[in-house]
Amino acid sequence: MWPSHLQRGSSEVDWCEANYDTSSSIAEFYNTISNVLFFVIPPIMMYLFHQYGCQISKGVHLIWALLVIVGAGSVYFHATLSLVGQLFDELAILWVILAAFSMWFPKRLLPSCFRRSRNMLHALIFLSAVLGSALACIKPAINAIVLMFFGIPSFAVLITEIKRCECARAVRLGVRCGFLFIVAVFCWLTDKLFCDIWVAIHFPYLHCGWHICIFLAAYASCVLFAYFHAQSESPELRPMLKFWPRDRWELGVPYVELKRHNSESFSCKTGPSALF
Repeated sequence: MWPSHLQRGSSEVDWCEANYDTSSSIAEFYNTISNVLFFVIPPIMMYLFHQYGCQISKGVHLIWALLVIVGAGSVYFHATLSLVGQLFDELAILWVILAAFSMWFPKRLLPSCFRRSRNMLHALIFLSAVLGSALACIKPAINAIVLMFFGIPSFAVLITEIKRCECARAVRLGVRCGFLFIVAVFCWLTDKLFCDIWVAIHFPYLHCGWHICIFLAAYASCVLFAYFHAQSESPELRPMLKFWPRDRWELGVPYVELKRHNSESFSCKTGPSALF
């Protein structure tokens, strides 16, 4: 059964871009290469968040690694249109969303049983990810719609945090995240629903826009949630939102900087608990 799912074109999902039109070996050429940001930005984030990983949570590096896996899954899927590629792509997205929820969901919004320690929350979300992965294999055709709905609570929590935030930089970045998310959803829906129109005007590439905009919105949202978490859980470290390579250029790569109090305070944590 599974060998057939590895075959090219075994997925029921197909996007507007013509298959094998640009390359004889890549099904959707532009949908494949438009994932380049998933491989370029996360390594930079691992470097920029080294300080954050040392002092607050090494689990932040798991988020960046999972984004690379999402990119790899998307490349494999769009290059082959195989069912295994589709599941690889979608399950990676599921895991990165749930990992971010587990790490950064605001403590004040959690039920009281999870507020003292996040260990139970981590276990519950891990089990949910395993169960969701199993269910995703039952009806793969609806996975994309289900995953799209995960963006709604994420977006709602982000808006809630932005409203409470007094940092103008964070507010502006949050507005950009919201705008990019809306543009990404527009690209996804119009590519799926109005393919004939885009083909008629010789521009069946809206799904490429989805890849670019959703990545920019997702990684910037992760930065914001990391910032809000640091403000709430470790205010003594005085977290600040910065931009690389030039801090004055707010269209650069955002990251969280922590203020040093003394050299001893910035030794990295060790042990399994440091992941979260």
